[in-house]
Amino acid sequence: MTLEVRQFACLSDNYGYLVRDAASGKVAAIDTPDAATYGAELKRLGWGLDMIMNTHWHPDHAGGNRALQNQYGATIVAPREVERISPIDRIVADGDVIELGETRLRVIDTGGHTLGHISLYDTESGIVFVGDTLFTLGCGRMFEGTPDQFAASLDRLVALPEATLVYCAHEYTASNLTFALGVDPGPALARRAIGLRAKIAAGEPTVPTTIGEERATNPFLRAPTLAIAAGAVDAADAFRIVRKAKDNA
Repeated sequence: MTLEVRQFACLSDNYGYLVRDAASGKVAAIDTPDAATYGAELKRLGWGLDMIMNTHWHPDHAGGNRALQNQYGATIVAPREVERISPIDRIVADGDVIELGETRLRVIDTGGHTLGHISLYDTESGIVFVGDTLFTLGCGRMFEGTPDQFAASLDRLVALPEATLVYCAHEYTASNLTFALGVDPGPALARRAIGLRAKIAAGEPTVPTTIGEERATNPFLRAPTLAIAAGAVDAADAFRIVRKAKDNA
């Protein structure tokens, strides 16, 4: 594995991520919820900051861009929508590749939470940073996109290998688990709930998860199965039904 990942708590329920290419020592921030927390972590590690990669424009993901760029001179690489709150040095979109030393991260269109949301996939290390598109047993709220767009985005993530580590941006698992158990009586989720409850009770992160775990137990990835009784006619309609149920929970 060429990419070293450092995960740390940030703001009230965000996760901050710093990644370091082992071959070159180049360092990037994946989103910037809080510049001060990132700066403290960089100081603790003795790292500089070469690049900032944003998944979407929301302030708890790009709000620290300016301060960190001013302090470290980092290059900002992001989808165009981030221009709403921050300058961008390189605009990226689906299919583009971002090079951090010898690490190559592929940009995947995962719009739906916001229109231009992206995820960042390191094929060699088997890691994907998904921002607010996918959570442990959940997914992001649909603030700007459509059910068709969001369902298609989740399909792109589900297509990744099952062992892929999924780094999402928030610790929402306690509420997601409660909802999931209410709509999915399946044995796979019941088994998984035991381990997740133990982590939650101990105050331990439930992130990262894996594509395989989410495929088997996440109600938003199982939406067609769970929504069929509610009259879903296609994947987008199934997603809409489950998303509406979670929004109203």
